Amino acid sequence: MSMAAAAAAAASSTMLRASNISVARPVPVTAGQQLIPSGVACCIRTVSGRRAAVARAAAAGDGGAPASALPAVLLFDCDGVLVDTEKDGHRISFNEAFAERELGVSWDVELYGELLKIGGGKERMTAYFNQTGWPAKAPKTDEERKEFIASLHKRKTELFMALIEKKLLPLRPGVQRLIDEALGKAVKVAVCSTSNEKAAIYILAATTLGVDPQSCVVVEDSTIGLAAAKAAGMKCIVTKSGYTAEEDFETADAVFDCIGDPPEVRFDWDFCANLLQKQYVS
Repeated sequence: MSMAAAAAAAASSTMLRASNISVARPVPVTAGQQLIPSGVACCIRTVSGRRAAVARAAAAGDGGAPASALPAVLLFDCDGVLVDTEKDGHRISFNEAFAERELGVSWDVELYGELLKIGGGKERMTAYFNQTGWPAKAPKTDEERKEFIASLHKRKTELFMALIEKKLLPLRPGVQRLIDEALGKAVKVAVCSTSNEKAAIYILAATTLGVDPQSCVVVEDSTIGLAAAKAAGMKCIVTKSGYTAEEDFETADAVFDCIGDPPEVRFDWDFCANLLQKQYVS
């Protein structure tokens, strides 16, 4: 779902302003570089080097932490973090795609929660059909089934995008506030989304933005995303979503039910900054 983050960012009047978002395409790789899988994208809002330097110098001059100790980038996962898309977005779109093809398949809320343990929509459908049996209208050969799954997933994505364009999926509480606070501090903000290889997207974001991964703070909602953020060497705050509330987040740097808006704010930008500074304290 390479454009999900950009679409989600523009989904409603409470979404991120379009002027704050641009799309960074996957960078080409050469020998010796880490391969970034196709279909990976991140939406990035950058700030000028002068503005960032002024903000960091001011922080240091006021007796705060040194510039190197302040977060350089705030990274958001998309699904479940910005928007609670899985249950009321992707699941609905999968079922609509199945119905259009008359496959006789429908994923209920509980089943889809189990299927989310499989990373990637195409991989999810393939594993499900391999386990329960392929629909009668599905092709018989492996190669034809790959094409069938790819076309089915493409249609599912189109249906999901239609939901986004109709502004039916608003931002979760506190997302807009936290982003505004970060941008107000001249901190770069990126939204990262990929169906698999999640650690690669965080490495790509840091590389694209030209920052040390250890200066990044990630907001995630799942153990898979948490593991990816930690594998990339980043601090990670978990905001639980409907499908991840019972997962084990022992390795997270902090865990909340959401980011929150007044009068029920769970954490703010200062919390993110203080979280990162802990690694500089002996």
